[in-house]
Amino acid sequence: MIEVEQRLRRHVHALAGEIGERHVWRPQALHAAADYIRAQFAASGFAAAAQAYKAHGVRCENLEVTIPGSRRPGEIILVGAHYDTVEGSPGADDNASGVAGLIEIARELRGRPLQRTVKLVAFVNEEPPFFHFGQMGSERYARAARARGDDIRLMLSLEMLGCYYDEPGSQAYPPFLKWFYPERGNFIAFVSNLRSRRALAELTAAFRTHSDFPCERLASPTFVPGISWSDQRSFWRAGYPAVMVTDTSFYRYPHYHLPTDTSERLRYPEMTRVVQGLARALAALAR
Repeated sequence: MIEVEQRLRRHVHALAGEIGERHVWRPQALHAAADYIRAQFAASGFAAAAQAYKAHGVRCENLEVTIPGSRRPGEIILVGAHYDTVEGSPGADDNASGVAGLIEIARELRGRPLQRTVKLVAFVNEEPPFFHFGQMGSERYARAARARGDDIRLMLSLEMLGCYYDEPGSQAYPPFLKWFYPERGNFIAFVSNLRSRRALAELTAAFRTHSDFPCERLASPTFVPGISWSDQRSFWRAGYPAVMVTDTSFYRYPHYHLPTDTSERLRYPEMTRVVQGLARALAALAR
C-alpha cells in the first residue's frame, strides 16, 4: 500500500507539478503529459494505442490500453480519465488524480485472470471549450466505439479522486440532496444517470465488497448540476452505461479550476485506498 501511495504522489507531481497546465494552448505540456502516461503504461508492460486527431491545429491523443478477457473477450469494461486541464490551473485533483488512479489500476490488473476485456483510456480535451463538443476526446472515442459495435458493459469515468475532509460541513450538494447524504467530505461518490443505475448498483456493491472505504451512490437526472460534467456523458450519449467516480469536485474541493489546485493539497492515503478498492472491484466485475 505504501508503494502505491508513493507512486500516486509521483504521478500527480509529475503531471501537475513538473508539467503543469496542459491543454491545446500549451501543446508541449499536453504532449509531455501524453508521453508520461504512455511511459507509465509501458512500465507496467502495456503498449498504449493512440487515437489521434487535431483540435485547433494541435495533435491530440486518446491513449488506450487493452487487457483481453479469456472467456468473454467481446464484453468490455472501460475505465477512463482525462489528462488535460483548464487554462490557469495545474490540475492536481482535476484531473491528475484520476490519471494517476488509471495508471495504478492498470498496474494492479496486470496478470489477473479476467474473463471480460478491460480497457483503460486516458482521454484528451475534456475541459472547456471542448466539453459537449465533437473535439472532446471521450466523445471521439465513444462515437468510434459505437460505430465498431463495441459491447461496453460498463464505463467508469475517474474524475477527481484526491480530496477528502473529516470536518463537519465540509461537503456540499445540489439542492435537496444534503438531507440524504453525509455532511463530511470523507467518502468517494459513484454517480450515474438513471439509465445506468443497474451498472451503478453492481459497481458500488463490488467496491463495498472489496474495500472498507466510505462510499455513496447516486443515480440522477442529468440536469442536476455536475452529474454529467465529465467523460461519462460521452458514453451516455452513445448509449452505454457509465458511472462517474468522484470526490464530488466543486461540491467539496475549494481549489477546483484554480491555480491553487496543486499536488500537496491532495490526501494520498485516502486516494490509495480508493484506487486499490476500484482495482479489486474491477477485477471482480471482469471475472
